[in-house]
Amino acid sequence: MAEYDLVVRGGRIVDGTGAPAVRGDVAVAAGRIVAVGRVPGRGTEEIDADGAVVTPGFVDIHTHYDGQATWEERMTPSSQHGVTTVVTGNCGVGFAPCRPDQHDLLVELMEGVEDIPEVVMTAGLPWTWETFPEFLDVLASRRLDVDLAAQVPHSAVRVYVMGERGAAREVPTDGDLAAMRGLVAEAVRAGALGVTTSRSIHHRTRAGEQAPSIGSEERELLALAAGLRDAGTGVFQLMPSVESPAEVEVALMRRLAAASGRPLSFSLFQINGEPDKWRTYLDLLEEAAADGLPIRGQVFPRPIGFLFGLDLSIHPFALSPGFRPLLDLPLAEKVAAMRQPEVRARLLAEEPADPNPFLLHMAGRYVEAHVMGDPPDYEPDPEQTIGRRAARLGVRPLEYVYDLLLADEGRTVLFCPSGNYARGTLDDARTMAEHPATVLGLGDGGAHYGLVCDSSYPTSLLQDWVQQPRGERRMDLSRAVAELSDVPARAVGLADRGRLAPGYRADLNVIDLERLHLHRPSVVHDLPAGGRRLRQQADGYVVTVAGGAVTRRDGEPTGELPGRLVRGAQPAPA
Repeated sequence: MAEYDLVVRGGRIVDGTGAPAVRGDVAVAAGRIVAVGRVPGRGTEEIDADGAVVTPGFVDIHTHYDGQATWEERMTPSSQHGVTTVVTGNCGVGFAPCRPDQHDLLVELMEGVEDIPEVVMTAGLPWTWETFPEFLDVLASRRLDVDLAAQVPHSAVRVYVMGERGAAREVPTDGDLAAMRGLVAEAVRAGALGVTTSRSIHHRTRAGEQAPSIGSEERELLALAAGLRDAGTGVFQLMPSVESPAEVEVALMRRLAAASGRPLSFSLFQINGEPDKWRTYLDLLEEAAADGLPIRGQVFPRPIGFLFGLDLSIHPFALSPGFRPLLDLPLAEKVAAMRQPEVRARLLAEEPADPNPFLLHMAGRYVEAHVMGDPPDYEPDPEQTIGRRAARLGVRPLEYVYDLLLADEGRTVLFCPSGNYARGTLDDARTMAEHPATVLGLGDGGAHYGLVCDSSYPTSLLQDWVQQPRGERRMDLSRAVAELSDVPARAVGLADRGRLAPGYRADLNVIDLERLHLHRPSVVHDLPAGGRRLRQQADGYVVTVAGGAVTRRDGEPTGELPGRLVRGAQPAPA
């Protein structure tokens, strides 16, 4: 008779603590790990992990699955890459709280800030909630392939309290601030993991209007922090102003952390125009840690960047007036039209036009992009940019990229690094990732459907930093696994997962590192209303287990949906 529900046998166990790998077994019962080491008893199901590594399930603390979790059961692409827990509601944007007459406003905001097509949200969102506790109840009713924790977003709270005044970024009254404070406390007491905001002027609606949270005075942010203090738990996440000096931003974060009494994290990456600013941030974080303030930078182990393509949201001609009639055509018809000499001549002569300055900025950066191969190279040779390739051929970059985009029947994908890559290597990103005051994140799963596919970063970290294809190991396997599991879990208070040890949630991966292979992103049209998104397949994941159930086998979903809403912080097993 079986003693366990599942036993994973004979793998190299990398337990998430940073300890060296050891050969052994992992036994699971009732959704929890019950034994690690030599397990003589049998399981109802047994998995042979000989030659593979066994890791905890990975935890991605920066996603935007707020909408996808209401209309879909699988949190792809994240769950394709060993992730078993996601934290959503980041950057101050989301869909709750929301009054019935504010639906369009939040949809417009998510369309611009997170590149989720309006038609997808209109068709997919059920809007069966108004308050944030009601939204959590909706999420709690869902069956998913990963666990999901949600944070309450500042922009939604602001609009809920202030209406059009909030959307217009007017200054709140004392009554408005008290109401925001109360909503944050209410949300966290109901199970929100924390509160989030954005100070980035690049977070805009599709029409170019800044997100409601942008430019909020410090007293408004302190009201959010006070809501956390009132609840006695939770975390604070923010996107800082990239224009502001590091000293100013960290000083504000220190005051927020002190006011809330809770941990705070923020997006940290290398900016091309200020390649050493991140070092100042790390120095200031060390000072904050010495003063007992729990502030961490969320960092990304790849270039921060976006993808160009004729079937994607942005490419050099996407904002040209002459391209608008082609915008919604199927890819094959789009390619056929662009091959016509008169269309080519017009598009090459036109200037792009759009009310959103950030989109114009992105479209104009095609000269810095690289052709993305299969497998994708996330550390591309700086000499192989579109601009430099065109110069060597003696042609205009715009003409060169026009023909390049039409190659492979329009399926060419270009990758444009816009951060973490100012020196043409990932050495600075490694320094950030290894710092004790940082945590891996910024996968952005559930958003940027036609711009990025960054939720594959666990696979690229293991493939490119651990398996050392370039002959240089950037990170030890045990350290890499800890950074993908235990460290992010504890950073947001989910201390019941991220380790392979008795009592912990039975989330784990069996990975054949020798077969690990990350494919080039490709486009699928499987969102509500036939909406488009990027997916990125990976080989080498033998099985992924969430809550004791095998959710993926050899990269394919099994149909098991053990994932549920995680309400608030979770204590470590006794």
